[in-house]
Amino acid sequence: MADQETPLVGILMGSTSDWETMKNASDVLKDFGVPHECRALSAHRTPQAVVEFVSSAEDRGIEVMIAAAGGAAHLAGVVAAHTILPVLGVPMSSVLNGLDSLLSTVQMPGGIPVGTLAIGKAGAKNAALLAVSILARKRPEMREKLIRFRESQTEKVKAATLPV
Repeated sequence: MADQETPLVGILMGSTSDWETMKNASDVLKDFGVPHECRALSAHRTPQAVVEFVSSAEDRGIEVMIAAAGGAAHLAGVVAAHTILPVLGVPMSSVLNGLDSLLSTVQMPGGIPVGTLAIGKAGAKNAALLAVSILARKRPEMREKLIRFRESQTEKVKAATLPV
């Protein structure tokens, strides 16, 4: 999936079954008007395709990569090993409730960083928001939209009431 404009964010997931979760990242990016592309490529089953996709990302205009995988979640690490772009890892929930994925994503060797987010839907959403934060540093309109989003969250919490 690719938007009409040059993509700024690349979302990779290890399997098409991860789309239900990673659609949340795509939706956040759409809400902020961030052009992006989404692909299902496996670090284990399609390693060469992953390397080709990642190696050409910067030339295609991508500035941030989001990588999501479950189980032996090596996708984010493989992505980080093949680019100097920021890589945001999203562990998928799996047989061990995502703990295996979390540890596989977060425990990177020194020198190949992956910014690891929460497991599942919250991680997907926050990865997209972090990508927006990175991109917004040089894009004033996007920065203002992010500020308004944060203010809106604050107002929702302030307006919430508890049933008594």
